[in-house]
Amino acid sequence: MIALQNVCRTFTVGDQEVAALRDINLSFGAGEYISIMGPSGSGKSTMLNMLGLLDRPSSGTYLLDGGDVTDLNDEQLARVRREKIGFVFQSFHLVPRLTAAQNVELPMILAGIPVEERKARVQVLMQNYGLAERADHRPDQLSGGQRQRVAIARATVMNPSVLLADEPTGNLDQATGWEVLKLLEGLLEQGITLVLVTHDAEIGARAHRQIHMLDGRILSDEQQAK
Repeated sequence: MIALQNVCRTFTVGDQEVAALRDINLSFGAGEYISIMGPSGSGKSTMLNMLGLLDRPSSGTYLLDGGDVTDLNDEQLARVRREKIGFVFQSFHLVPRLTAAQNVELPMILAGIPVEERKARVQVLMQNYGLAERADHRPDQLSGGQRQRVAIARATVMNPSVLLADEPTGNLDQATGWEVLKLLEGLLEQGITLVLVTHDAEIGARAHRQIHMLDGRILSDEQQAK
């Protein structure tokens, strides 16, 4: 489903080149639950940006669902992201002036989905994620856990095959964080591939596959029994 082949990513800082990813070779299958861990500066966020088509490799190849997405133009990349990839961030990234329901609806508006279908999908997700009574509230009127549930609903409203979560529990208290994590893990039953970046070893250990990074390289890639 996903394959990175000899992927490198370098950045120019001043007059120096910094290698953020070095010779990455990875493949993920449908329905896998993967955690990516490592200290700050290890390349975790760059890896997530690469997987999410928010960044391009300096060299190497990225295959997604059997197609080469390495050299797509910006418009093509946006379409693939919209159709295949969902994002959940530590800071939620909700639109402040929109209600919870409008935030969830936004990707469908951008995709040109008819209004009747949009409203129906939003209603189902708001109900499923326990947000029906908060649908008309703006983000500043929601708790952290509610905001993250809205963000997950928005990330999954287009039925993506891959969900990328960057420290999704980082801004939440422990109890709420575990609730959000279990919500994300519940999506595995739908066949979604869940890739989770985290500093928390306890959270990372829940994944079926754990990738540890250091200095832009994969230090270990361990598979656990489900």
